Amino acid sequence: MGKITGFLEFDRKVESYSAPEERVKNYKEFTLPMKEKALKDQGARCMDCGIPFCHSGCPLGNLIPDFNDAVYRGKWEKAAEILHATNNFPEFTGRLCPAPCEEACVLGINEDPVSIENIEKNIVETAFKKGWILPQPPTTRTDKKIAVIGSGPAGLATAQQLNRAGHTVTVFERDEKVGGLLRYGIPDFKMEKPVIDRRLAILEAEGIIFKTGVHVGVDIKATALQNDFDAIVLCGGATIRRNLPIKGAELKGVVQAMDFLKQNNKRVDGIKELGEEIKATSKDVVVIGGGDTGSDCIGTSIRQGASSVSNFEIMGKASPDRTKDQPWPFWPMRLRTSSSHKEGATRFFSISTKEFIGDKDGNLKGLITSEVEWIKEKGKRPILREVPETEKEWKCELALLAMGFTGSETTIADQLGLEIDSRTNIQASAKNYMTNIPGVFVAGDQRRGQSLIVWAISEGRQAAHHIDTYLMGASALPLKGEGDLPRL
Repeated sequence: MGKITGFLEFDRKVESYSAPEERVKNYKEFTLPMKEKALKDQGARCMDCGIPFCHSGCPLGNLIPDFNDAVYRGKWEKAAEILHATNNFPEFTGRLCPAPCEEACVLGINEDPVSIENIEKNIVETAFKKGWILPQPPTTRTDKKIAVIGSGPAGLATAQQLNRAGHTVTVFERDEKVGGLLRYGIPDFKMEKPVIDRRLAILEAEGIIFKTGVHVGVDIKATALQNDFDAIVLCGGATIRRNLPIKGAELKGVVQAMDFLKQNNKRVDGIKELGEEIKATSKDVVVIGGGDTGSDCIGTSIRQGASSVSNFEIMGKASPDRTKDQPWPFWPMRLRTSSSHKEGATRFFSISTKEFIGDKDGNLKGLITSEVEWIKEKGKRPILREVPETEKEWKCELALLAMGFTGSETTIADQLGLEIDSRTNIQASAKNYMTNIPGVFVAGDQRRGQSLIVWAISEGRQAAHHIDTYLMGASALPLKGEGDLPRL
């Protein structure tokens, strides 16, 4: 695989970024492409591993050494076929995935790992540029009809796989456009929305039916779909946001991160009817939560012209390197600094927000915090403790709550009589993704809880195999890592 001595000859390189002072002027993607020779060198770094642990790190089971080798040898079309064999949408994962495959890379034991995600993105972009990615509708159709509820990555992957099997697939989306959080949760500076639209055009040409602006469970009863479809697949997100139940949480200016991000994405898309405006312009902004959503809020606030942006994280500052209790090839909880962090935000760790402060008109004007520490005892869960005499008041006109999600909405589950767990995830068999109601399946965040885009696509692919088996008695659709060459 690759060049036998490549990992000794070439250092890790990835795409660079345009300067912060330039990129914050707009919402365009700001990565600077690498030359083909540099990409081939990166493919050459892939080692001839006896056991490629990158496979275990990737929920999709991507054939990583194989497409790395193809890139090294300049066989880009072959690389695109290999990549699409296990991943329906590498243009999404190549931009948005945190790359657990790289953390599991064997080279990463004592060197910088292979830049797998960057290679993946360049493979699919080359394939689109060269015109290799074309609609491939099924040659024959079955008489089976399937409803997919939700058009995020899990729903789209489920739909494309089932369509390939010849079934008639209808995707229901409650928002105005297809894409779920890909469209309304991810800022354009991380992924411009034409990236979704060009793939959507492929899916539509392959025969998938999309119905937008239809809120299943509200506009149409979920039970009504049982009469019209042979199977139903629930692929909604984990959309119930975690609140911060402290004094002043009701003040104007205390906003859920996804409300802020969704409105701005619509604004960038040219939509005029946005409801009550949520903007960071000329405000002191505090983003509460240190994950990807918090990072997206930081980059968006800076582009809107915030006076200042602070980022609060209740956890302590992690090490930038692996710690002894998080050995290779497991995913390490290391300090991760995003491009948005580098654009002007100030980060604070081990800090807890105790109270929001408002003015006489009910507008947020500040907040109070205290420092915290985590007390660890062997064999017990860490305990959070406030550090005495560390209270501090901060000026703040916009507080964005980016603290994750607690589960899924239950309207559809209630209408269909589905079993759910304590986190409102819909219960389904791990063997075939079917719920307690025959013919009703679930995949993605609604089954496993809030997770990664790569897990959503994987869940959609696995569910499709089992749905096809349920309907037809057997399935030729692949399971994880099996691939279905040739498929662009």
